[in-house]
Amino acid sequence: MLFLDDALDFIPEGVYYENMSTIGEYIKQKRKEIGLTQEEFAMRSGLGLRFVRELEQGKETVRLDKVNQALSMFGMEAVPGDRKEL
Repeated sequence: MLFLDDALDFIPEGVYYENMSTIGEYIKQKRKEIGLTQEEFAMRSGLGLRFVRELEQGKETVRLDKVNQALSMFGMEAVPGDRKEL
């Protein structure tokens, strides 16, 4: 499971998780770490290139099932939880 306060240590202290840009940044960072382009990531994850681009740009209106499909590439999952401050 993805608990953002544990997984995303590059977010400045005191920032709230208010939008999808946090998850998008995480996916972008991890994708680059394994050396995949957005196109390669889209193909391997079974997602569309447009979705991957929008997710990494922090689009607010994305489907959670597709977000989890992307996160599953890294053994992670987004789950509901209390909003926490870092």
